[in-house]
Amino acid sequence: MAHRLSVVVSQSRSQNPKKRELEEQIVARLLGERGIEVTVVPNLYDLKPDGTGMLCLSGISGDLVICSWLFPRAARWILDRNQICGQEGATLLKSLGEDEDDELETVADDKQRVIDRRNQPARKIYCLDLRAYEDASAYVDEVRRISQELATPMVELNGWINGSPKPEQMERYLAADSSDSSESTPQGPIVIDEDPSRRWYPVIDMSRCTNCLECIDFCLFGVYGIDRQETILVEQPDNCRLGCPACSRVCPENAIIFPQHKTPTIAGSPETAGSMKIDLSQLFGAPDPGAPGADKAQEVAARERDEQLLLAGREVVGKEADMPKRQPATETPEQPKDELDRLIDSLDELDV
Repeated sequence: MAHRLSVVVSQSRSQNPKKRELEEQIVARLLGERGIEVTVVPNLYDLKPDGTGMLCLSGISGDLVICSWLFPRAARWILDRNQICGQEGATLLKSLGEDEDDELETVADDKQRVIDRRNQPARKIYCLDLRAYEDASAYVDEVRRISQELATPMVELNGWINGSPKPEQMERYLAADSSDSSESTPQGPIVIDEDPSRRWYPVIDMSRCTNCLECIDFCLFGVYGIDRQETILVEQPDNCRLGCPACSRVCPENAIIFPQHKTPTIAGSPETAGSMKIDLSQLFGAPDPGAPGADKAQEVAARERDEQLLLAGREVVGKEADMPKRQPATETPEQPKDELDRLIDSLDELDV
């Protein structure tokens, strides 16, 4: 059976003719490619969880390529919050703002990330940034490369005796499904006819998140919650205040993304904006004088939240708000035992 690769083109929010032309060229050129299925959806960020577009994407079980007008990191975690998960696929294309010689530094630490506790599906998800190249050829060529890479039968070949297939065996293996007429007949794209309204909500990068819960303490609009495993999640995304990215500035791990924000580090670019990250102990207590930009970050985050509180008809709290800091369940200190606890312990010791 031939390997099939699903390619999803997420349309731009705008009706810019150049953007539409690029999307159409990519779709048209991929339709003739054997083993590739093309789907066109509205802007990925705006799709409702129970809408036609997201339901269509949820039905794709194999390897997936997402072409969107977002940073790849943002696109990947938008999918993840909708339970469309997989291993991160490596692409040769650069994203917006990345230079050919840029290499992101990886800082090793002993912090446990949320993703470390997950069992990710074996399939791969590749995210391509449509803002990076004006020529459709760059994306079409990369999709072809990915398709060929995924179709290379390395595991099966290694399973042959001595790992050395004969030339005729290799030829027969690669051409095993060449007689399948459905693979050779170009089919039209799947086009999702959905008109979602523009949305604004945070997306959590679980590969960075340590589940510190500072975001749920800082946000006063009920956006965040925790699941049964006491893990942070965006529980009520549409409670988020339009244009407010304050919780992203508070997150000490740069894990909160607002894909449509004008600042790249908030919108999902891969770099880390260390000087703009603060924690609640700095915001509501004494800031670390040695942290560059800490004062500015505190003021910006507190001001953005106060502006939204005013717009919602509520009182401002400022950066000196006396707000208790929530701790993950695993870090909750043990409460002192009362008389009832001691009585129960006594009964346990009797072993009755």
